[in-house]
Amino acid sequence: MTSGNDPHRTRRSTPGTTTPVTTGLGTTGPATTGPIKEAVTLSIGGMTCASCAMRIEKKLNKIDGVSATVNYATEHASVQAPPNVSVDDLIATVESAGYSAAQRPQATPNATAEGATDADRDPQLASLRTRLIVSAGLAVPVIVLAMIPALQFDGWQWVSLLLATPVVTWGAWPFHRAAWINLQHGAATMDTLISVGVIAAYGWSLYALIFGSAGEIGMTHGFSLTAERGAADSQIYLEVAAGVTVFILAGRYSKLAPSVDRVKRCEHCWNLAPKTLRSFATESKARLPIEQLVVGDHFVVRPGRR
Repeated sequence: MTSGNDPHRTRRSTPGTTTPVTTGLGTTGPATTGPIKEAVTLSIGGMTCASCAMRIEKKLNKIDGVSATVNYATEHASVQAPPNVSVDDLIATVESAGYSAAQRPQATPNATAEGATDADRDPQLASLRTRLIVSAGLAVPVIVLAMIPALQFDGWQWVSLLLATPVVTWGAWPFHRAAWINLQHGAATMDTLISVGVIAAYGWSLYALIFGSAGEIGMTHGFSLTAERGAADSQIYLEVAAGVTVFILAGRYSKLAPSVDRVKRCEHCWNLAPKTLRSFATESKARLPIEQLVVGDHFVVRPGRR
């Protein structure tokens, strides 16, 4: 209840009007009534570049009454939605664009950014690291054999094919998946270029090995920056397909790892914010949860109190 003797308290206003409120230390700001929008934070999965974030943001903002911003670095979407738009509607909109979404859970007061493993912090980071390590282990022999003719033994090209195949398929799967999703929506991103390049290099190598002379036992692959005229069917580019995949995976990991750490530390700082406060709305001046604070309430938060 609002006390009539308190000049600093805010009286109820009619919908669509703005009630001035005295602001300052320990008071809340102006109250604007009207259509109330609920703030929702979504965790977005599947984004691989800034254009993905722009596409999701455009999709969400097409919903009547919704105002959304998508942060590619943190993989979060901040959404202001009217009561008639549910969280399920927002998630369905994101999924219709080819990405995954889930409502971000409220951080626990005891959450900490210290002592956690990568898998605890972000499953996507742990999965990417595993994909990078395995792909790099398979790609390095392929690159070495292709670049150093002295190491090319009989049948080395078929061994390279066996080693490069998991890298091109499983290692580069995030790029292929993103390219296919974007193709279904009539869009092209950086993942499209990566996927097409890797498939082209691997596909031509497979053709040269099976139908060309590159698969002949005893064939050597000299180190050259250009291909000889008329010798295209004897050239394989498995090291290109595997090397590009590992290079892009390493770049994605180097970008994702620091961002996950920054987000967790920001969440840790946010958890230090006060959860209760002393309100002057009641005579007992009891401590109330911060969620019960209303516009116009006078309150006190002591330094260091949580």
